[in-house]
Amino acid sequence: MLNLFPASATTDSGALAAAVWLDLLDPTPEEAAAVEAVLGAPLPTLGALSEIETSSRLRNRDGLLYLSTPSAAPHRHGEAVVKPVGFVLARERLVTVRFMALPAFDPVAKRLTDAAEGAGPPATGLAVFVELCEEIVDSVADGLEHLAEQLGALSIATFHTDDTKGHNATRANRLLRIQLRQVGRIGDRLSEVRDGLLGLARIVAYVEQFGGDGAAAGMPPRLASLRQDLRSLSEYQDQLANKVQFVLDALVGLIGIAQNDIFKVLTIVSIVGIPPTLVAGIYGMNFKHMPEYDWPLGYPFGWAVIIVSALIPAIWFKVKGWF
Repeated sequence: MLNLFPASATTDSGALAAAVWLDLLDPTPEEAAAVEAVLGAPLPTLGALSEIETSSRLRNRDGLLYLSTPSAAPHRHGEAVVKPVGFVLARERLVTVRFMALPAFDPVAKRLTDAAEGAGPPATGLAVFVELCEEIVDSVADGLEHLAEQLGALSIATFHTDDTKGHNATRANRLLRIQLRQVGRIGDRLSEVRDGLLGLARIVAYVEQFGGDGAAAGMPPRLASLRQDLRSLSEYQDQLANKVQFVLDALVGLIGIAQNDIFKVLTIVSIVGIPPTLVAGIYGMNFKHMPEYDWPLGYPFGWAVIIVSALIPAIWFKVKGWF
């Protein structure tokens, strides 16, 4: 899909040349070729955008800045793999290449459309780039706030609920598994956010250094503010990541305690059952001369010994507080 801003009813070469922002979403070969013809340079492919080395993510070719970063902004539900987004920044226009829908792009597109309808001043490619980055930063901040709320609720459920002391063990174990999955999902999302924030900080610094006429367009203060926001979000993300690790360690510890309780019960049952088994084994031996066989009360005596031998260790474990 190819979108032009200011919007145009056609996508011919004239409309492409007049556009300030050309947004390519999972483009067809024909759309990519048309934009390349106007740009006078090739567009990055998904494979090129996925490169992780800095020299591939930040390039300056004949005045065109090729920038790519993992997307840190929240993506739509169901998109498990976060794909990178690419920027090709020229003096007169901006080309974005992406292979997944990013809701953070929509407000900028709406503002540009409204400005064109209201005969507002035309934007430059650098201005559009800065607006996109600012919108991504706002989306990331909202996403981190949402993750912090989820993590706070999970922390309360982990540390501020009463101990059931073994009651409803199956339900408690199921709850622990659910909480572990929640921690894993939050950790995955924080990892995505970290990659995106680092990539976005690199491309903002690169544009600030090689962006050309940024001073004339009044962009340095906005770029400096972007860098400050990205730094604060990175610090906040680190704080959340540390809390995720803390909650994860606590949940693993609770699972270990639950396992110890199970082994404790098994140990108690096995130890309590050993003396009666020994008594029953003794009186089950087929020897001729066993005086208890001739007693009228031998049978109840045997039962009494078995019961007492089971009660003594059970009472001892109770006194020690094992259960």
